[in-house]
This record gives sequence, C-alpha cells and structure tokens, in this order.
Amino acid sequence: MKALATLVLFVLVFQSGASLQAGAAKKLEIFSWWTAGGEADGLNAMFGIYKKRFPGVEIINATVAGGAGTNAKAVLKTRMQGGDPPDSFQVHGGAELVDTWVKPGLLEPVSTVYKGEGWTNVMPKDLVDMISSQGEQYAVPVNVHRGNVMWYNRKIFDDNKLKPPATWDEFFKVADALKAKGIAALALGDKNKWEAAHLFEDILLATIGVDGYRGLWTGKTEWNGDGVTRALDAYAKILAHVNTDHAAGTWDSASQMLIDRRAAMNIMGDWAAGYFTSKGWKPATDYGYAPAPGTIGVFVVVTDTFGLPKKVPHREEALNWLRVAGSKEGQEAFNPLKGSICARTDCDSKKFDIYLQSSAKDFARDKLVPSEVHGSAAPEGFATAFNDIVNLFVTNKDVKAAQKALQKACVDNKMCK
Repeated sequence: MKALATLVLFVLVFQSGASLQAGAAKKLEIFSWWTAGGEADGLNAMFGIYKKRFPGVEIINATVAGGAGTNAKAVLKTRMQGGDPPDSFQVHGGAELVDTWVKPGLLEPVSTVYKGEGWTNVMPKDLVDMISSQGEQYAVPVNVHRGNVMWYNRKIFDDNKLKPPATWDEFFKVADALKAKGIAALALGDKNKWEAAHLFEDILLATIGVDGYRGLWTGKTEWNGDGVTRALDAYAKILAHVNTDHAAGTWDSASQMLIDRRAAMNIMGDWAAGYFTSKGWKPATDYGYAPAPGTIGVFVVVTDTFGLPKKVPHREEALNWLRVAGSKEGQEAFNPLKGSICARTDCDSKKFDIYLQSSAKDFARDKLVPSEVHGSAAPEGFATAFNDIVNLFVTNKDVKAAQKALQKACVDNKMCK
C-alpha cells in the first residue's frame, strides 16, 4: 500500500509539473524595429493591454535596432526563409507587405478576424485596401503617419510677416523674401538618401495630382512623361533654396535647423512632431504645420501593420495579438506615445495633442495615397532604385538622365512595360 501511495503521489506530482510546463509554454514573439523612445513606449503599452486580456502568456519582444527597419528587414527575411517565423511582425502596409510576404505565400489571411472585430466599419477603405490582396486581408494596421507635412518656425514667419505657402509658386515668393534676410527657406538632410526622395515624392504629388501619382505605381503614368519632367524641373529650382550642407545631415538634423532658426521650413513625415516634442518645442507656440505645398486635401499614408506568418509556433496567441493591435483600446494606448494617429477613425481625440488631432481630422476626410519611399506604393527593389536616382539628381540636376533611370527601374520591377 505504501508503495502504491508513493507511486500515485509521483504520478500526481509529474502531472502537476507537466501542467505547469504546459501553462508556461504559452508565448508570443513580436518582431519589430521599435527599440527606443516613444515607439518602444507605445509598443510596451500594447503589451500591457495584451497581458491584461490574456494573462499567463510570455511576450518575447524581438526588436532589431535600425532606422526605418533597415536592419530588421534583413534579419526577418533570414528567419522566414529558414522556417523560423516570429508569431507576428511589423511591416509597412502596401507593396512591402503584399509583394514581399503575401504573394510568396508566407502569410495567412486574417479576413475572419476583420469580420469578427468589425474593423472594416472603422478603418477607411483605402487603408484596408493597402493590406489586402485578392479580396483577403493579410495584416492589421496599428497606426498612420502622414508623409506630406510642411513644418515651419512660427517666429521666423511672424517676424517677417509671412504666411505658410500653400503652393510651390507661393513657396518661391516666401523663399526669396527669406533669402533677402539670410535665412535658408527649406531645411534638408539627405545623408541617408531617403530624405531627398521623401521630398521629391511630395513634389511629384503636387505636380501631377492624385490620379497621376497613383498611376506611377501601376504603369498608367509614364516616368518619362511631361508630368515627371515638370516635377524634376521644380525640384531643381527648390534645391536652390535648401541649406548648402544638406548632404551631411539627416532628417532629424534638418528638424533641428528649424529649432535653431537656421531654416524656416522642412518637409518631412510627422515623426518630426515627435522630435520637436522631445526637444520641448510646442505646436501652439513654436512651430506650425500644413500640408506640403500643392497637396492640400491629400494625405500620404505611412502605416505600420502586423501580420500572421504561416506555421507560427503560437498561432492562437498571435491571433489575439492582432485583435489587440486593431482594437480601439490598443491603438489609443500605442499612438499618442508613438506620435502617430490611429488606423481606426473612432479613437478619442482627447488622448492626442493638437497636431495629431488635426492629422486625424485630415485622415478622415482627405484622399489617401500610399508612400513609395516608406514601403507602401512600390516594390522594395524600385524603392531602393528611386532613392539612388533621386540622390544623384540632387547632385547633378540632370532631368533626362533621372527620367530614363526611373523608367528603367519601373520596367525592371515589372511596374510598367
């Protein structure tokens, strides 16, 4: 009897241990490049909501440092190709998502989650289209940044009795007035290439309009056409009004130029607002903002999303993560810290600062177009070529050569014939 009791006790202890191990096996690995500042704080805020809703799950925060995901994307490709996918990973909506991960068959559709959560009723159709393919949704947008923003130093404009330019023609008049005072009109830091491409993207949009801009990524608008010629001519003229040391700077150093009163304006995505905030600069008194010249009524979308890789080790936990990422609670916790707005249109505006409130209003009513520079409008191969071509153009101002190279990149990446 004693031996039998000992055996029973052993079995119970073993089963208890196995049960504890099974409980501990609940994990969730999230892969991103959000490693510092507001982006890390925002991600941790969503983790907090997940832990509250789904206690007992160990969250593995798999981050890889590097601006715009340069390093993270290479690590992710290696893992995915090696059959070691994270449970969910950060990816820009649009071409980066669809061409890199959906078309090769590496992601599961999450349309049933969309239907169950009612997300198509609270997310704009243009945004949902950016994460869809063949009628299925493949990722959940967690935020929206605006790419086409002109930031300006309020004191410089007030002191010189100037108004923010709404068009590029108005910009040149303002620039001439500032030049007479020895002030650089437009701050630029294009050491990493993409910054100059970002500026040109907004010039393209202003020059050829929404339909023409969208046509660049579908082959309907020719890169060697008159519209792109006019945009490049305008860019060459605009470059005469930027700081001469732009090749040595970056996007944040260009933002700092406004704070230091070494330049009056800067065209950059609204992560610049987060930079200003970190420096104690406030929108109501220190800086102003407006759509980039010629782009009023249009919102260039940069969106971060999370998808569901096939054969993930913790599928149910990953699906629950997507539910948190797409939820009102999750997005209201994440975005005020990240310095972006919700992908949803029903978030509480009181949780956001004055700039983000204005951005949310524009997002709800403006025409939405995808950013090429930030992964949404065109394949990654074209985006790389685009950055190189524009960077060379900034140096040589050769319009014909730039158009020829852009057309070739379009053909090489099967965007046009």
